[in-house]
Amino acid sequence: MPGQMPTILIVDDVRSLAETYAAYLGDGTCQVAIANTGEEAMAFLAKQPPAVLILDVNLPDIDGLDILRRIKADQLPTEVIVITSKASVNLAVEAMKEGAFDFIMKPLSADRLRVTVRNALERHRMSSEIAGFKDEFYRDHFVDFIGHSLAMQTVYRIVQSAAPSNATVFVTGESGTGKELCAAAIHKLSPRRNAPFVVINCAAIPKDLLESEIFGHVRGAFTGATADRKGAALQAHGGTLFLDEIGEMEMGLQSKLLRFLQDRSVRRVGDDAARRVDVRIVCATNRDPMVEIAAGRFREDLFYRLHVIPIELPPLREREDDVVLIARHLLVEYGQQDGKKFRGFSPEAETLLLNYHWPGNIRELQNTIRRIVVLNDGEIVEAAALPAALREPPNGRSVPLFTSAEAQPALPAEQTGPQQSLEEVIRFTIESTIARCEGSIPKAAVILNVSPSTLYRRIQSWQAEAGAEPLRTPAAD
Repeated sequence: MPGQMPTILIVDDVRSLAETYAAYLGDGTCQVAIANTGEEAMAFLAKQPPAVLILDVNLPDIDGLDILRRIKADQLPTEVIVITSKASVNLAVEAMKEGAFDFIMKPLSADRLRVTVRNALERHRMSSEIAGFKDEFYRDHFVDFIGHSLAMQTVYRIVQSAAPSNATVFVTGESGTGKELCAAAIHKLSPRRNAPFVVINCAAIPKDLLESEIFGHVRGAFTGATADRKGAALQAHGGTLFLDEIGEMEMGLQSKLLRFLQDRSVRRVGDDAARRVDVRIVCATNRDPMVEIAAGRFREDLFYRLHVIPIELPPLREREDDVVLIARHLLVEYGQQDGKKFRGFSPEAETLLLNYHWPGNIRELQNTIRRIVVLNDGEIVEAAALPAALREPPNGRSVPLFTSAEAQPALPAEQTGPQQSLEEVIRFTIESTIARCEGSIPKAAVILNVSPSTLYRRIQSWQAEAGAEPLRTPAAD
């Protein structure tokens, strides 16, 4: 927690030595605890991982290296300083290989211990800050979303900022981009999370019944109204009402929705009395609102009442290599549901996933992976198992699938020879691969078996040398 003093755990089976080390560090800037056995140390780690562990590897009950290995295996945020005698210097070297921060030979001087602990605490602080930075700005998962592209990081930040408020949210995006998932994430992160989350799909309900579905009706209000009905707005009292595909709502009902947003009261169809309701509105459409307003199909005053916090969900084709992350997740999930042992895709299959346009976005990807799981078996999905639409060349042009260094594009004759430096060969290979991928750096990274950030850094360095404006990358934002 911010402002809390870091904890240092000293593990030594000689109580007097442990107390001496504690006295060396007792300047009030940290909390010092002592354990005299390996079991005590393990219990402490399980309850409260310290910032720094001062570990004597020669313990009577548990090998000190086993404690170190457990810390690294469990990825505990603890820096380990090994203390050892001259007779066990080889053990100390092995501890460094296992991930220890440093080791100190006995007997320990106060100054040497303080300096080493101070350095370890600084490493711990920096690691915590970096981990927090990655969690906040480069998340692979967010609520039920999967993806680490820059476009989705922007969505995550808006959702996280908007969720605690009561402001109306207007979500736009193509069909299948996850608009309902976005609305659900806002609800889950809001103070209303324990109240109802009610969904109304305005495109799936007949227009003459939509008013009743949203606002409810009383018995006998119209033919077929055999009982009173609350309606979605009253059902969502205290929670969130999600109006999906709101662009399908007819103009007369838009007027009633506007009045509801203004006075927050509901009058059921056929009812004389109005009821107050506390509900947050999230709405979504796959249409361009401004086009709909210009065409006279959507009320401008309603749009500006709803359009308080806009969130635009990017199509899957604009989410860099998120398609591969989502596909891997779905493959394992659907495989487990069907009792199969899929664990990933071949490089060729992943390249085809990246090359495809995905007009149906995530919904289409879900159906594709479900079909693959049902019709195939094994651990790795090969390119041949993908649907024909993914294996056919996009727009009649094929994209080479390189999977090894031997398969990389060859340098033309005029560019070969002793005058070519290694950097020039690397640059040609990268640029030609990006060109073959129609400018997509994430696709080129898959083909070259490197991370996209590696390619971005090289391109930035070349642009800097040429005096061009540096390419903006996720890391730069």
